[in-house]
Amino acid sequence: MSTSPSRIPPALAATDLYTPCDPEVFAFATTAELPDTDVTAGHSRALAALDFGVRIRNEGYNLFVLGRSGSERHRTLEAFLRGHAARGRRPDDWCYLDNFDDERKPVAVRLPAGRGTELRQDMLRLIDDLRAAIRAAFDSDQHRSAIAEINQEFEDRVTSSLERLQQQAKERELSLVSTPHGFGLAPTERGELLSDEAFERLPAADKKRKTEAMEAMSALLREHIEQLPRWQKERRDKIRTLQRELIGLAVGQLIDQLKTKYAEFPALETHFEALRESVLENAKDFIQTDEDVSQLGRAAASPSLQRYHVNVLVGHDGSEGPPVVYENNPSVQNLLGRVEHEAQYGALTTNFTMILPGALHKANGGYLILDADRLLSEPLAWGALKRALAAREIKIESLGQLLSLVSTVSLEPEPIPLDVKVVLIGERYVYYLLSEHDPEFAELFKVAVDFENRIERSADNVQLYARLLADLVRREKLLPLTRTAVARTVEHAARLLGDSRNLTTRVRDVADVVREASFWATEGAAPAIEAEHVQKSIDAQIHRLDRLRSEILEEIDRDDILIDTTGSAVGQVNGLSVLGVGQLSFGQPSRITATVRVGDGTIVDIERETELGGAIHSKGVLILSSYLRTKYAAETPLSMSASLVFEQSYGGVEGDSASVAETCALLSAVSGVPIEQSLAVTGSVNQHGRVQVIGGVNEKIEGFFDVCNARGLTGKQGVLIPRENVQHLMLRHDVVAAVAAGRFNIYPITTVDDALALLTGLAAGERDADGKFPADSVNGLVEHKLKRLAEIQRDFERRKHDNRRWARRHSRHRPEPDENGE
Repeated sequence: MSTSPSRIPPALAATDLYTPCDPEVFAFATTAELPDTDVTAGHSRALAALDFGVRIRNEGYNLFVLGRSGSERHRTLEAFLRGHAARGRRPDDWCYLDNFDDERKPVAVRLPAGRGTELRQDMLRLIDDLRAAIRAAFDSDQHRSAIAEINQEFEDRVTSSLERLQQQAKERELSLVSTPHGFGLAPTERGELLSDEAFERLPAADKKRKTEAMEAMSALLREHIEQLPRWQKERRDKIRTLQRELIGLAVGQLIDQLKTKYAEFPALETHFEALRESVLENAKDFIQTDEDVSQLGRAAASPSLQRYHVNVLVGHDGSEGPPVVYENNPSVQNLLGRVEHEAQYGALTTNFTMILPGALHKANGGYLILDADRLLSEPLAWGALKRALAAREIKIESLGQLLSLVSTVSLEPEPIPLDVKVVLIGERYVYYLLSEHDPEFAELFKVAVDFENRIERSADNVQLYARLLADLVRREKLLPLTRTAVARTVEHAARLLGDSRNLTTRVRDVADVVREASFWATEGAAPAIEAEHVQKSIDAQIHRLDRLRSEILEEIDRDDILIDTTGSAVGQVNGLSVLGVGQLSFGQPSRITATVRVGDGTIVDIERETELGGAIHSKGVLILSSYLRTKYAAETPLSMSASLVFEQSYGGVEGDSASVAETCALLSAVSGVPIEQSLAVTGSVNQHGRVQVIGGVNEKIEGFFDVCNARGLTGKQGVLIPRENVQHLMLRHDVVAAVAAGRFNIYPITTVDDALALLTGLAAGERDADGKFPADSVNGLVEHKLKRLAEIQRDFERRKHDNRRWARRHSRHRPEPDENGE
């Protein structure tokens, strides 16, 4: 063990652990001096896809916006679409009109922008004009005299017929008698009515003659009565014809004026002709007084004048350019529209004026923004949207009709052609799942708009971040930030990303810090947000969530969770992991141990065997197994079995960032060289022993630092990290200060040998010209031990083979057993 350490990587300097933002790079005193910025800045890839997606007009080129929540995708997207829409033309209006042939199927009419509202107002005025004209026509002397003449003609015809009947009855010695139930016949004698008794006393010949006369006269009376309905119908027809002619003259000019005004729309010309006929047929609806309608109810005032209204489903009279619509609750009805009902005398009634638009109607001719997760969580909404996009039309259907749960007669509005760009916003995994499992998705959403998770921490982008913060505080009426506050916020944006060279685009988390910093500044009566307020906001957010972290540190300090930070041990190393609890992630050290024995080369991953290890962790163990075989047993059998375990781990273990620590623990167990417990290590290893980058490096370092700091820093404690992770370091200020004071160390490592040299204090050792490791190096001791295990294995196999040969030889001389088995 006398070999002096070599190739031990030097510790990082304090300046390597944190990349500050110099406030002097900002030329302003506070963000109040900065202009507004373009919210789309920093997303050139996404902007190019957006520009392509909104300009291409081919079918199926709808957009799916990928990216993490909190990256202000909604605001960026809306700003881009509204800017693009401002250069476009307003889409057409859509109206529903009554179908006079089949009221269950309202007619959809397209009109230029603004003309829908104009038509509605014209129709309301027409109804008022028709009411006045028709009332005036009915109240005219001409109408009264004509009606009186028709009625008098009817009465004269009835009277004349009755007089003829009376004369015919008299000639037959009968009398036509009026009764409460109509007319009857009675026999007479010398002009006087005969009573029943007098009639019975008549001679039989007279009685027979009068009876036959009454039967004949009854036939004539029935013929008269049967003619009365026909005469009444003729009277009504004459009155209707009269009124139609009279009303036609009164209202024809009004309707013709509208026909002329809207002559360029054939659908309206057809509607006006049908309206004219309906008005002529239902003229009495226009002479009902308001009192009649209020007393009888709208259902009793049928047919209602509402049939002559115009339902402007979507109007664009006050808009500029194509609409940009965001639907927060994309249910089937909110997407496709719905038909409302109202209760009338215990029954549900509806008409075309109760058709309400959906988001697709409102966005037709423009852009519709939907959240993918909300859309997919609404029953039948995803399928309804796909059908509308595929058919390129909007068909209003109730949820009950889609599920075939109701058979109630309802409206069937005419479908409206659909021309819209649908923009779905969702996490990346949603996009990939839909692409994999929904064949229609790729046909309908051909443009992927992938927002960046990060932007480079360049000088220009740092200035951009300052303008974004200025825009935020203005928009939400917060206190402005000083240049020092902006610099601290930029540093925090890098820390959130875990990368000193880039900045997070998850603006929501940064904005939360600024909002809370503004609160603390206001509490302190400060005129602007200072760096101390930003730091207080960050600390307060952590403090609200770090109960679990504090409890774990307390358990480690009490040795409930065994973590050594002094001394040395064989086959034992401090690994590092990251725990995520809600919005907080923090590091926790874990004791990893290894045991070695003679065996067949199997390395038992106890986490995997107990189903606590994830697939990636198991992969890491298999890679380190391959590394050991390649490096130490390339030409000889690996006659070793080993076990690896995370001690006191009762939850799942996932990831391969502990594979370097596991390798070192295993090599320590093989070689017998103890590992310094004042150090912790993180990193993944490949089959060639190269240490690879891992995630959460800042949290892992701080997790071990907190344990050591609670027990007292000695200057020997530290953490080994992959060299490629140095660029990601944005450590807490107390960790940086401890490193600067020489009380804590952080070592970058490139290979497993680097880790072994640091953890054991011995040179790892390299093969010489003869292919041998130095005998007193860690690798030399490992190789020697493996050879010794191989010899033990060979001796064991030889003895086992000899024993089998001896047993077979002596079994041939053994006497056969008798019938009793002896």
